[in-house]
Amino acid sequence: MVLRSRYVVALLAVFVSLATVASFVVNKPRSEAAVLVDRFVAALDQRDVAAAAALTSYPNAAAQTIGAMFDSMGPGVSTSRMSQYIGLDDESGFFTVDSTWSFGEPRGQDSREWRVTTQGSTRKLGVGWRISWDPSILAPELRAGGSVRYARTDAPAPRVLDASGAVMMAEQNVASVRLDPSATSDLADTTSRLADVIDVVAPLITSESLQADVAADPGAVITAVNLRADDYAVLEDDLRAIPGVVLYAEPKLIAGDRRLTSPVLDSLRTVWQDFRDATAGWAVEVADTDGETTRLAGFQGPGSPDITSTLDPAVQLAAETAAVSVGTPASIVVMKPSTGAVVATAQNSYANDEGTPAFTGLYPAGTLVDVIQASADRQKIGFSDAARQFGLGTSFDIPGLDAVTASLPDGQSAVDQFRGVSRTSSVSGMTVTPFGLAEMAAAVARGSAPAPMIVGGAPATVSGAGSPVAPAVLTSLRNTLRDNARSEGVSDPSVTGLAGDNGDDRWFLGTKGDLAFAVYIEDADGTDAAARMTNMLMREMASPSE
Repeated sequence: MVLRSRYVVALLAVFVSLATVASFVVNKPRSEAAVLVDRFVAALDQRDVAAAAALTSYPNAAAQTIGAMFDSMGPGVSTSRMSQYIGLDDESGFFTVDSTWSFGEPRGQDSREWRVTTQGSTRKLGVGWRISWDPSILAPELRAGGSVRYARTDAPAPRVLDASGAVMMAEQNVASVRLDPSATSDLADTTSRLADVIDVVAPLITSESLQADVAADPGAVITAVNLRADDYAVLEDDLRAIPGVVLYAEPKLIAGDRRLTSPVLDSLRTVWQDFRDATAGWAVEVADTDGETTRLAGFQGPGSPDITSTLDPAVQLAAETAAVSVGTPASIVVMKPSTGAVVATAQNSYANDEGTPAFTGLYPAGTLVDVIQASADRQKIGFSDAARQFGLGTSFDIPGLDAVTASLPDGQSAVDQFRGVSRTSSVSGMTVTPFGLAEMAAAVARGSAPAPMIVGGAPATVSGAGSPVAPAVLTSLRNTLRDNARSEGVSDPSVTGLAGDNGDDRWFLGTKGDLAFAVYIEDADGTDAAARMTNMLMREMASPSE
């Protein structure tokens, strides 16, 4: 019995000893070197370049490399942790760091993450423990003088097709001709020579206009003109000989036919870029001092399909010819009532100076108010309700395109109508865009307002749509449009339409087969100006220029 008791006591003593050792191991204070690595990793997570660099043996070099990495990693967000620290002796140690760089939300099989493990060492110096600086702590294979960077990767660029399926726009290298005022001692001579060289492709850019651009943004490098590859090949030598001229080549989406100048082209560029962004891949690369790169991680995104636009180049060129026939701002919009496809939009240079008035220029509705009010009266609905039947005041969210149809007066409802609210006071504030007029013409032809689109298969999202127009009202309106087109002097017998005005502005909305269109001329030179432009549009459509 005594022996058993002594055995139990001895065993308990062993357990107590082991527990004491385990407690010491668990609660052992972290070494100064391990704490240093934790601080270094935390500074990297916080993108505190100065703090991280100060913990290394070579702060200046570390700060330069760490700062450059953060600058070149684009949208990346990193999280890091020290996964291991091993003290080698009283003056050195070894550690590993696990880092995750995230480059946005995952897309299918693409996690958009770079997970990497790096290694480093510590040394005890006269000033205390420090990270032995080596760029490979940040990324494998990174050496002094090299760089690590995030790069976007793209599959071959899609093309933009016209409504018939022919290639209309494609990516090409475009030369950007820029002027650096600080690189020339004689600005007047430079602008004069530059204007002379580019006159063959950009006659509207003069020495005076270039100097005005320089004066508007003192000290800045200004863009004089962008040149297609074929034009650049001819003019390059002359351009390089001009002091202060700087040339850059950059890829851009441009129309194969340089005559196409629709504001819809910029909207198609937006759609094209959205397609590219949605399918873009990514890579993390390390570059050495010679510029040679090694890919460390990444995902090659799939190519995006070609984009089929709704533009018809023949109708577009006809609209452009008609729009430039007057010396005041003019816009033309042509669409298909059956589908809502915008087949042409043209603005002359005066309208271009205003931005995109074909889609966003709100003009007083003038005599259009009477037409809408008559429709509201016959259907016993409010003015705004009738306007929305024709697409006016309806919100169309068109992929790639900013467009409005009209601004309707507030507070007009069917109840107000029956209470005898004054027409003048309630609707005099109505404004409309040329696009809105085309939408109304399409609604008359179709019976309801179509959802417009500039890309095939991508109609607008519609908010606040009106109900279909009553059949009896449609019949009356169509008869009015047929008779009005003849009385206004429109020569094509297949065209129906309605002319209107507001002050000196003139407009005409009309239909021809499965086309609905609107012509708008500011400060017109005659009461029949819009009808004359309509006649020119029809002639050009019938005999398109080659």
